[in-house]
Amino acid sequence: MFTGTATFDMLLPGDSQSLKAKRSYVRPIVAALRRFEVSAAEVGALDRYGRAEIAVAVVAADAAHVREVLDNCERTVAGRPEIELLSVRRRLYGADD
Repeated sequence: MFTGTATFDMLLPGDSQSLKAKRSYVRPIVAALRRFEVSAAEVGALDRYGRAEIAVAVVAADAAHVREVLDNCERTVAGRPEIELLSVRRRLYGADD
């Protein structure tokens, strides 16, 4: 069994100067990520309007599948024209970790 996580740090557009506006950007991204059958949630920068941190987690029988799912998630986030992806932190855990 393997588990993988990815955390996406992103810059939101300048018009997201309220929590309501921030949610209007974050919610569709989380929904798009969940289509890959991962757990996804906003996990950081909760009190900062122009930034968001979203994390995903996936569990699979082999490491290659975990990497493939995380790659798809990263492409999905990076392909969103309304945000700027600042960094991605990925971790892969095996049965021995």
